[in-house]
Amino acid sequence: MDITAVMNAEDPAVGLRAVGALHRLAEQVEAAHVALARRQGWSWEQIGDALGVSRQSVHAKYGK
Repeated sequence: MDITAVMNAEDPAVGLRAVGALHRLAEQVEAAHVALARRQGWSWEQIGDALGVSRQSVHAKYGK
């Protein structure tokens, strides 16, 4: 289903499933790039700044 069909769908379940899929994709992309940044020596503060969150929150999420 293309984006136009999702945006024009009469069934809210269609749009909500698309939102869920986008959230999962965003989480995967974020995790991959946080890991890459850490491998390249970025600090938690730099990563937090890039994501628009605190260093504490990004470290709590990915610092394990």
